[in-house]
Parts: sequence; structure tokens; C-alpha cells
Amino acid sequence: MERKLKAFERLLNIMDDLRTACPWDKKQTLESLRYLTIEEVYELSDAILNNDLDEIKKELGDLMLHMVFYAKIGSEKKAFDMADILDSISDKLVYRHPHIYSDVVADDAETVKQNWEHLKMKEGRNSVLEGVPQSLPAIIKAYRMQEKVRGVGFDWEKPKQVWEKVQEELAEFHKEVSVSRNKKRMESEFGDVLFSLINYARFLDINPEDALERTNKKFKKRFEYLEKETIAQGKSLHDMSLDEMDVYWEAAKKIE
Repeated sequence: MERKLKAFERLLNIMDDLRTACPWDKKQTLESLRYLTIEEVYELSDAILNNDLDEIKKELGDLMLHMVFYAKIGSEKKAFDMADILDSISDKLVYRHPHIYSDVVADDAETVKQNWEHLKMKEGRNSVLEGVPQSLPAIIKAYRMQEKVRGVGFDWEKPKQVWEKVQEELAEFHKEVSVSRNKKRMESEFGDVLFSLINYARFLDINPEDALERTNKKFKKRFEYLEKETIAQGKSLHDMSLDEMDVYWEAAKKIE
């Protein structure tokens, strides 16, 4: 513990130095750091998907720097400091874990999640969905909203029911595509298809964001192989037929 506290104190002291002496660090604001923090979160996400533990450590360090930076700016504004931040999250964790710090019984993770949502509502929220950031990417937002409402019992009972809903939404989407060709209605039905698929993935304990990102990486790897082999053969993708490209595509799949 002493080693951890010293390491944290060192980072806090370095931030004090940078904020005082470094021209770049001195000019940063909460707003200017925002997009950089978002970028760091995505870099951490990449490292996690790649299961690169050394890179995860580095990216967590970058994020920790940002947290310390925000705390420093907050203290300069006399709004909050690192102690306020740590006390706040500690108080919240104790309050929302009465099965640990009080006499409430919760023997499984699902009960813990339900208790968590009930306690949030007691804190003055008007909706269980208030805690879902509006700026989240759509797939993550849909997944989180579904998780939130599940916490208060608004959910399907069995995966089969969700799959039937997926098929229903697919049929409605196909009907709009085949009959109306109305772009607004097709878009609406397509959104319903995605939402129901995300729901089904949740029931199968599949994170849809992770699944899609892994597919993106797989597609990128295969297409880059196609490009490399095409160049090696002295050919150009622009001059090749789809069947010719597919030969290299299938070869990339076999390599995997």
C-alpha cells in the first residue's frame, strides 16, 4: 500500500510541476482535455480487445494522468480537488453496496445490479435511463439502456422470445424495403432490427460493441492481405473482378 501511495503522490507532484512550468500543460482547460480523454479511452479499448496487458498498463497510466489533470484544474477553480473526487466515489460505493457495508442481502450479481438501480432512483433521478450519457456511440447506448431497464425488471424472460422479436423486426424491415421504399421508414425499421439484435446479444452474454469491433479488425486484416497479394501479383484492385478478389479473400480466411 505504501508503494502505491508514493507512486500516486509522485504523479500529483509532477502534475503540479507541469501546470506551473510547461507552456502546453499551463494552457489546458477542462474543455481542451475532453476530446483527448475520449481518444485515450478508445486506445485503452483497443488494448483490451487485443489482450495486450503491457499496453493496457500504459493506457491506464494515460487515463490516470487525465484524471489528475482534471482534479488539478478543479482545485485551481476552487471547485474540487483530488481528495473531494476520491471521497465522493468512496461514499457512493459504500452507499450503493449495502450488501457489503450494511445488512442488505444480495447473493448474486443480478440482485446487486437491481439494488444499484433502485438506490439510484432514491438519489432523485426521474428515470433509470438518466445515467446513460447522450453522447455514447449508438450501439453502446442501446446496450446500456437495455441493461438499465433490466435492473428494474423491464425485460424479456427467455432468449427465445428475443430471437422471435429479431425475426419480427427483420420481417418488418424487409417489408418496408420491398414495398414502400420509403427511406425514413426503412431507416426506422433498420434501427429496430439493430436494437433487437443488440438485445439478443445481451441475452447471450455477448457484448455487441466488442463483437462488431472484432469483426472490423478481422475485415481489415483480410482486406489488407487482399491488397498486399494483389500488389505482389502486379495487379490493381480497380482492374479486378469481384470473383478474382474473392480468391485472395478466401485465402486470407484460410490463413486465419
